[in-house]
Amino acid sequence: MYFQWNLVSIAAALLFFSAAYAVGIKKQTWILRGFRRERVRDQDKLAKIAGYFFLNSGFLLCLNGFVYIPYQESFTPSIILAYGVCTMIYVQKTMAE
Repeated sequence: MYFQWNLVSIAAALLFFSAAYAVGIKKQTWILRGFRRERVRDQDKLAKIAGYFFLNSGFLLCLNGFVYIPYQESFTPSIILAYGVCTMIYVQKTMAE
């Protein structure tokens, strides 16, 4: 494990942080895709959950951009994808009508 700059991961992290701000703070749920927003009962809770997803994914990508861990190219996208799928399943099962 050593430090190195990975500008692609840092740029992706900045995009995730801006999405977290837009969805989590500004409550712009129109950015989210994959389901119909009118079926979700609590839009504020949806914005909070999705904002945390984007924030945590951005933090993971930012960490990936500064610290090199062997084989991180294979497990970082897998972790983010699995976290996103679990978030979508949770929203569909508990919040959608």
